[in-house]
Amino acid sequence: MKERKKIIIIGGGFAGLNLAKKLNNSNYDVLLIDRQNHHQFQPLYYQVASARLEPSNISFPFRKIFQKSNNIQIRLAEVTKIVAAENKIETNIGDFNYDYLVIATGCKTNFFGNEQISNHALAMKTTEEAIEIRNNILLNFEKYISAKDHEKEALLNIVLVGAGPTGVELAGAFSEMKKHILPRDYPHIDFSKLKVILLDGSKNTLNSMSEESKKASRKYLEELGVIIRTETVVTNYDGVNAMLNTGEIILTNNLIWAAGVTGNIIEGISTENIIRNRYKVDRFNKIQGTQN
Repeated sequence: MKERKKIIIIGGGFAGLNLAKKLNNSNYDVLLIDRQNHHQFQPLYYQVASARLEPSNISFPFRKIFQKSNNIQIRLAEVTKIVAAENKIETNIGDFNYDYLVIATGCKTNFFGNEQISNHALAMKTTEEAIEIRNNILLNFEKYISAKDHEKEALLNIVLVGAGPTGVELAGAFSEMKKHILPRDYPHIDFSKLKVILLDGSKNTLNSMSEESKKASRKYLEELGVIIRTETVVTNYDGVNAMLNTGEIILTNNLIWAAGVTGNIIEGISTENIIRNRYKVDRFNKIQGTQN
């Protein structure tokens, strides 16, 4: 009997999961590897971050999805290196051989090399990070009740850096929370003092989209009460002081970084085939210089 070809898929996001579904119960042995044991529905992270949805509502266990599969295995692991010459990957739980390797590792938050911002800002690329945003903001409302006067402004300023889809969604969600939810949960806090501030270095919200989207998103957010500052860059953040390129400082204990992403690159691929943290591929999406 002919031995079945082995396919390894690194990453169980939309790309990796959908490919695994296509290969389910096929004539290939498929190994799906991810750092989580569940698929995370990224478009609704902002709903978790703004306490609208429970994390379980956007998390789908891989083992449940492939419960009836006869050819797909799941491994919870971190891939540390690709050894293309040996058709092998190295992980924190051991090595695995493949006939075909699919890299679907997606991207991570790009702090543009600023370590201080990375250490103090909140990001939102995983369910855990969305939960951290929710917990951080709600905990700050609890702190506000007994805080000293000079601490209160930072606790009530929510600053969102990056006016792409993530920043716009979050700004809208937090503004709706301010109007409809928080006054009921915290009746002794004056939420008219809560500011939702959206900053972006470009000229528009949703700057990469159509003119109609740019205008409509800005109008919608401003009607909700969001303070929008375009052509404004955060140059540093120490956990309280958000420093802007204008020389201004915004006091905030809630700075959420949604200003860009960068690729998750795995060691082992030739640097000649990586440009700006992206793999160079041919027209069939194969990494250049590889066959499988």
